Amino acid sequence: QVQLVESGGGLVQAGGSLRLSCAASGRTISSYTMGWFRQAPGLEREFVAAIRRSGGLTYYADSVKGRFTISRDNAKNTVYLQMNSLKPEDTAVYYCAASGLFIGARNAGNYDYWGQGTQVTVSA
Repeated sequence: QVQLVESGGGLVQAGGSLRLSCAASGRTISSYTMGWFRQAPGLEREFVAAIRRSGGLTYYADSVKGRFTISRDNAKNTVYLQMNSLKPEDTAVYYCAASGLFIGARNAGNYDYWGQGTQVTVSA
């Protein structure tokens, strides 16, 4: 079992930045693909970014490419999401997730473990 706890969310003005953290416990995350997803009110959960075990491969949703950066520190068992140039449409609950699969990093159904989420609100 992997327990995931997100932190770093909050209220920020458009154009601002936030850094989300996802601290894992129970198992080392070094063998997992780690992902960030988000869900806005009334909408389905959507893929934001993912990073492979070694950190050498990353994936981004088109809507955040160039603005968000996912990274991981396996020694600290932590994954990060640096969010820059935030827009009001980035407002959502952000979830961290862990997948034991090597494929389908963009598919929420491929993730085994999820955090409880952290709220990000971007004001215009």
